[in-house]
Amino acid sequence: MSSLLRPRDTDAVRAALRRVAAEGDVPVLFGGEVHEDALLLSEFVGTRTAGLRGLVVRSNSGLGGATMVAGRPLSVSDYRNAASITHDYDAPVLTEGIRSVLAVPVVVDGVPRAMLYGAYRSGAPFGGLAADLMVGSARRLAHELRVRDEVDRRMRLLEARAAGAANPVIAAGTATAAHPAATSAISTASSAVAPSNQVKAPLWTVSESDIAAVAKVEDRMARAFEATSAYLD
Repeated sequence: MSSLLRPRDTDAVRAALRRVAAEGDVPVLFGGEVHEDALLLSEFVGTRTAGLRGLVVRSNSGLGGATMVAGRPLSVSDYRNAASITHDYDAPVLTEGIRSVLAVPVVVDGVPRAMLYGAYRSGAPFGGLAADLMVGSARRLAHELRVRDEVDRRMRLLEARAAGAANPVIAAGTATAAHPAATSAISTASSAVAPSNQVKAPLWTVSESDIAAVAKVEDRMARAFEATSAYLD
């Protein structure tokens, strides 16, 4: 359910870049999501070529890869001759005419989740208002992703509880390792269900003792479900 409700994170990256474009004088902006050790460039504002589109940037490679590892903004004022980065991606970067670049990681709970780049086609150093806008936009995006993650987490809990309403024993089993009360209740309910010889008579000759045994099982299962619901709350 949550995967259907969550907006695309790349849309949030695009919105962050457009905000910087609207508020600052940054001619070239691009970025994308980070998955494990790879950044996929997917969003662009002000580019003239298609060389950067779909480029996969690996950690420790180029300016973006170095920024992923450092976990903080990094910049170079002369990309072609920068000694502080590798030059795996010189062809698409230089074809775009880029010289001065700032890369800002979007970090959520210590993990880089996206990258925002701002660039000039001149050799002017990246700083001042433009850099502040980039960093601020990355922070807002990190907050947005954190909120989306929390919504996903809560949706998963709701889904688990909905499944538990249909089958409380299965749902309760998901909490046994973390909640002793639920473990005890489930164990008690299971011990009541397991002996199939408690109700021996055919359906058409069910005795009052058989009905009482079933009622006890239902009561124990209900208490197991309540213990699990309290844990999830």
